[in-house]
Amino acid sequence: MKKVVIGFFVFLAVLLAVAALVPVLFKDKIKQTLDKEIAKNINANVLYQTDDVSLSLFRDFPDVSLGVENLAIVGIDSFATDTLAQVPSFRMGLDLMSVIAGDELKINSVAMDEPKIKLIVLKSGKANWDIMKPDTVAPTPTDTTASDFAIAIKKWEVSNGTLFYDDLSIPFGMAAYNVNHTGSGDFAKDVFDMKSQTTSDRFTMTYDGVNYIENGKLDADVTMAMDLAKSLYTFKDNNIRVNELPFQFAGTILMPEEAMDFDLTFKATETDFKNVLSVVPGMYTEQFKDIKTEGKLSFDGYFKGRMVDTLMPGFGTELKIINGFFKYPDLPQAARNINVDMRIDNKDGNPNNTTINVRQLHLDLGKNPVDAKMLVEGLEPMKLDGNVKASIDLTEMTKVFPIEGMTLRGLLKVDADAKGVYSETSMPVIDADMRLTNGYVKSKDFPAPIEGLNMVANILNKTGNTDDTRINIQNFNMTLDGEPLSGRALIAGIDKPAFDFDIKGILDLTKLTKIFPQEGMTVSGRINANVAAKGKLSDVEAEKYSNISANGTMGISNLNFVSTDLPQGIKISKANAVFNNERIELKNMSGYLGKSDIQANGSISNYLGYALADNQNLRGNFNLSSNNFNVNEWMVEETGQPVASAQEAEGVVEVPANLDITLNVNAKQVLYDNLKLNNINGRVLVKDKVAKLDKVTFNTLGATFATSGTYNTTDITKPLFDMDLDIQNLNFRQAFSAFNTIKAIAPIAGLLDGTFNTKFNFAGEMAPDMTPVFKSMDGGGVIKVLKAAVRDVKIVQQISTLTRLEELKNFVVENKMIDAQIIDGSLVIKPFDMKIGDMQMTVGGSNNVNGQIDYVTALNVPTGKVGKELNSRLAGVMGGATQLKAAERVTLNLKVGGTLADPRVSLAGGSVKEQASNLVKEAVQSKLDDAKLKLDQRKQQAADSIRNELNRRKAEAEQKARLELEKKRKEAELNIKKQATDKISDFLKPKAKPAAKPAPVDTTKTGTK
Repeated sequence: MKKVVIGFFVFLAVLLAVAALVPVLFKDKIKQTLDKEIAKNINANVLYQTDDVSLSLFRDFPDVSLGVENLAIVGIDSFATDTLAQVPSFRMGLDLMSVIAGDELKINSVAMDEPKIKLIVLKSGKANWDIMKPDTVAPTPTDTTASDFAIAIKKWEVSNGTLFYDDLSIPFGMAAYNVNHTGSGDFAKDVFDMKSQTTSDRFTMTYDGVNYIENGKLDADVTMAMDLAKSLYTFKDNNIRVNELPFQFAGTILMPEEAMDFDLTFKATETDFKNVLSVVPGMYTEQFKDIKTEGKLSFDGYFKGRMVDTLMPGFGTELKIINGFFKYPDLPQAARNINVDMRIDNKDGNPNNTTINVRQLHLDLGKNPVDAKMLVEGLEPMKLDGNVKASIDLTEMTKVFPIEGMTLRGLLKVDADAKGVYSETSMPVIDADMRLTNGYVKSKDFPAPIEGLNMVANILNKTGNTDDTRINIQNFNMTLDGEPLSGRALIAGIDKPAFDFDIKGILDLTKLTKIFPQEGMTVSGRINANVAAKGKLSDVEAEKYSNISANGTMGISNLNFVSTDLPQGIKISKANAVFNNERIELKNMSGYLGKSDIQANGSISNYLGYALADNQNLRGNFNLSSNNFNVNEWMVEETGQPVASAQEAEGVVEVPANLDITLNVNAKQVLYDNLKLNNINGRVLVKDKVAKLDKVTFNTLGATFATSGTYNTTDITKPLFDMDLDIQNLNFRQAFSAFNTIKAIAPIAGLLDGTFNTKFNFAGEMAPDMTPVFKSMDGGGVIKVLKAAVRDVKIVQQISTLTRLEELKNFVVENKMIDAQIIDGSLVIKPFDMKIGDMQMTVGGSNNVNGQIDYVTALNVPTGKVGKELNSRLAGVMGGATQLKAAERVTLNLKVGGTLADPRVSLAGGSVKEQASNLVKEAVQSKLDDAKLKLDQRKQQAADSIRNELNRRKAEAEQKARLELEKKRKEAELNIKKQATDKISDFLKPKAKPAAKPAPVDTTKTGTK
């Protein structure tokens, strides 16, 4: 017994040692295998960190548990910005012996915690989950490229997941939240049963923008017979419930290669009316379980055919409700006599072959009957034949169906008939009347109701021609807390409508939005309007304003607007506007944008063209002033929160299209990033996606700025800018601290103590973070150093150390003009001279945005100042000491490389004959020539690329035209042949004999013998 116990503990110790060692010994190998399989099979970006990969023998014993935390799969190409899957915790159970043997890792189980999966199908039919790389070579028994993983999954689990599906090709959408799913089946076999259970607390299904199921509950228990060899999947036992509606599927799904063949039927498994009522949007609430219902239903359908690319299977469903009834327990009235007989049918999956036949729809809401019939054949174009009649007392309706927090009264009558074809060029013959009498709306959140709400409206088309459509709101009036609002509108025609409308009264937005709250938006204030307009859209588009009658006034007071998209808010304390045919005159506007005060006046022209027609510019001229404007408040991140500085904001700012606006700006102070700009004056012109600064002046950092330039977003993927600057009395170090461009292009400014003037122009591309793309910049100008102290600068310290010239350690530059150019993102300083004591110094060269410097310095000094060591070196580079001893002065040629922080200074030569400036000019000119050559080459490459792309598009267009021409030629030939065949057929057909004519009467025989 003792030996047995000892043996057991020895076995247990060995087992624990193996359990501890397996993850350590095999982790790297499994990680390598995982990476290899992803690279070989997945055509997407699979993102995870090595530190987030773990192994355990205890978690899924006897399997080895391979865990990956924070796993993400991001698409490529069309889906480069879409995350297909984000899985905080992903786990696979690997067969222990397959891990130890190492030939092939066998996956027994998969588990995911809180995954978010987003499935997308584009209009082209391309799906973001189609990420498996296609097999280019059929595998053979000895194929070494076969997978190192074997799928032998017997169970899988998803906990608290979120699933989104958006198919733009149908269009169909689905969202499921709090999804829990378990499944089992032996995927090591070709034929087996797969069992799964799925629940979702919130399930939404959308088709063509309409939510057919909203926040429903899903519970599905499905068993499918799997035949993996044939890719055939058959529904066996299954029970699916959406809210209270249970139904079942029967049939098969076959997946040959790329296609999917469906042969499915479905039906409701219970026949109580309450089951189908639960999936009606808005009905399935907490009170649903207490609703009293009666009536029977039948619900069934089919889904049959092939799905591939944009081809859909055929589908159909039939719903019948007989004598339905529902009544909320706390309401006095019921909905009775609910009878529905409808069918949706599409035999081949082509949306244009869809038939929707509502043979009967009737219900009584209390004492109010509603009747409708409708037959829809096809979608584009749509053949329509239907009618709706309803006479609803809103008081009675709220006794049947609860509208929480709101009181409604009034009589609503609807009588509409439509018959004909709806398409881009035609309308059904339609006559629809709607009349609301003595309407009353009161919200629990605001004591004052809307009263006296009356409206008479009609939509009429007698011919089916779209231009013969008339939408006539004959009158509309109401009072809100004693303040009246009334109006009317007539629109005749669809493509080129004529319009005639007027509106008059007071609109109190504070009261209105308390009655009808706007989600994510707060609006208050008063608008007093008296506006009328009459004319034709064709005259608006042609700018024939003399044919249009428009006039009126509008006054705004204490208007406040705040939304989730505009958290800073807008406040208009007061504003008055006067309308006429051509323009709106804005007068005395004052208010706040966020915390910044604004005052404005001016005019807007072509406002009707901008509002009613496509691609017409809104023109305007405004005077805009402010005492204190904070630009930083409007620099927001994607979260909508203001950022600390302008440099943190990301995203290109697009200049709006269809604007032709001039802003005359006058601001006492503008806060931009960490700069205070004072006394801003100038013009900003916005036109054709280009913003232009015209002679804008301001003061900041103790300096005076005058600037003109443009910001061009015609191509939003490649925004361009150009700028002309005239700066007076700017401090070097303050300029370096404040402006990123100076930091990148001229970092030497951060080492100088003094002031300068400059007239400079530059242009280039703008990056997505709204900073210049420095490599794209070109420009030039003049910098005048007013006074600059040079001290503690590593470059001049190293020159002083090399030459033993102490005067170079600290010196002052005054009234020095420097010419500079920016070429391909590099700053090139043309040679300039300085006198330091009895020395003449010439400097020139370049530095780039990577911090590299390449300068040439020539020093013309008395020969006696040159130290012994440098004398020896000079003698070496000059070929002897004789010339040096005889000369009074010598020119030292120095090269400066490296970076500002780590410069490298070396002696490149010397001369007793050449002037210092000549040495530097030649070297700098060489740098200019090289830089310009590289720039020209880059521009030529860009031009070649554009030309090649244009040629490619031209060739494609020509090929398309040839194919289209050939197609039309063949169609013409077929048409001619058909006409000839028809004529021959007509010729060969036996002709019908003409009817026999009556024989003429022989008058010679009449009455004679």
